[in-house]
Amino acid sequence: MQVKVNLDTIILYVQNVNTLKSFYTSIFSFSIVEEFQSVWVLLESGSCKIGLHQIGEKYLNKSKPAFKFDNNTKIVFEINQDINEIRSYLLSQHVQMREIKTFDDYNYWLCDGEDPEGNMFQLKQAKFNQTQN
Repeated sequence: MQVKVNLDTIILYVQNVNTLKSFYTSIFSFSIVEEFQSVWVLLESGSCKIGLHQIGEKYLNKSKPAFKFDNNTKIVFEINQDINEIRSYLLSQHVQMREIKTFDDYNYWLCDGEDPEGNMFQLKQAKFNQTQN
């Protein structure tokens, strides 16, 4: 049997759904597909949706202001705009961004960033025979 699947949604378990909802809707202009009382929001992000689900009560620490998770997941967003301009814009919005990079014989520019809870994302732009400044 060959199982054929289509990635529909990635769910991030988060400390504060409203903070991350605000981040992704304001920074990336993702639209809200559905929402339930600060514990769940589903965002339209192109061909795959992103769900933000509040972590379980026993993991919540309401006495600490900002909480960042350590995780091994990175969400990659392919962009058609200039990666330098997008990176500059995100930095101006106080988003933590790393330097732009690429690899030998790789046809993309890459730039990593993180959301307010430390979830990693990456911008990926095709080189299109451009030179990087």
